[in-house]
Amino acid sequence: MHRLLLLLALTLAAPSSAQSARALNTEGFRLYQAGKYPEALEKFEAAARADPKFALAHYNVAATLGVLRKKGEICQYSAHRQTILERLNTAIQLDPRRLARAKEDADLDPIRDTLGWQRLLGRSPAKQDDVPELLRRVTWFSPGEGVYGSTRKLTFPERQRVVLWRRLVENPSRTEEQTGTYTVKGRTITLSFPGSKPIQGRMTARGVLEFEGWGTFLDSPSECEA
Repeated sequence: MHRLLLLLALTLAAPSSAQSARALNTEGFRLYQAGKYPEALEKFEAAARADPKFALAHYNVAATLGVLRKKGEICQYSAHRQTILERLNTAIQLDPRRLARAKEDADLDPIRDTLGWQRLLGRSPAKQDDVPELLRRVTWFSPGEGVYGSTRKLTFPERQRVVLWRRLVENPSRTEEQTGTYTVKGRTITLSFPGSKPIQGRMTARGVLEFEGWGTFLDSPSECEA
């Protein structure tokens, strides 16, 4: 009987995982307000581990990673665009109200031009009618080339205009930009640059750009690769 009462007393005295998570999240928020983002990230991660269903903790992880990405501290804290999106998606799945907050949160600006963010807004590469809009709203990167990471980037900043950014592998300190035009018909995309033959490609239903002679382009750069 005494053992049972002692066990009951200990159970009542011990904070629940939800209480621990909220306490850790509060500590993290204070550190975030003080500009101590790595320390805040640790607390938010600990809060999410303490209570995996605590949407706010996952959201705060995503937002803090966004801040660290803005500060250029990507590799140190794995502040990759896909990682931020994964944590944000978890938060929204747990609490759909988080999406409204995310739309106004400047900390999440680094992921606005991703396919994952566009999916959260209801656009999908599986819908052919969404292809022109996704082209314009997403920044597209080539796969990484060793230590150089992504050496090509495509943006479609205005109707009918395309910009190709290139890092020269033979001289990595140099970059080039070319401006051209493009057309879209269904999933087919044709790029035209001055002095070059048109380049034809397509957007797959999975959201990959494929161009003849250029290979694939994705919505996130290759980073932190050796």
